[in-house]
Amino acid sequence: MAVDKNMKILVVDDYNTMLRILKNLLKQLGFNNVDQAMDGAEALSKLNGEKFDFVISDWNMEPMTGIELLREVRASDKLKHIPFIMITAESKTENVIAAKQAGVSNYIVKPFNAETLKGKMASVLGPF
Repeated sequence: MAVDKNMKILVVDDYNTMLRILKNLLKQLGFNNVDQAMDGAEALSKLNGEKFDFVISDWNMEPMTGIELLREVRASDKLKHIPFIMITAESKTENVIAAKQAGVSNYIVKPFNAETLKGKMASVLGPF
């Protein structure tokens, strides 16, 4: 089945620059229906208020981190099906394991480019 390029994607990061980079990378890949949140708490509020098809979240944010957001999403009957990619500068094995145990769909270590993002998304959604 073809990947729906109109799917609604939520990008979550506490740095405006990273939000802009992510949105531009997604646009390069043909995804234009992108919303943003500045931290896990704002993201959770948006996820509970609107329908999203995919989440791409940074790990390190305050007051609610990406891993806390992931755990909340996976604990929710309404949200647990949403594919969730975690982005972090940390490549520590224990972080990858923690994210996997929390139910992450895939994991990206910064820095990355559009090709890396596409590959990680394709591994979750199927080729596009």
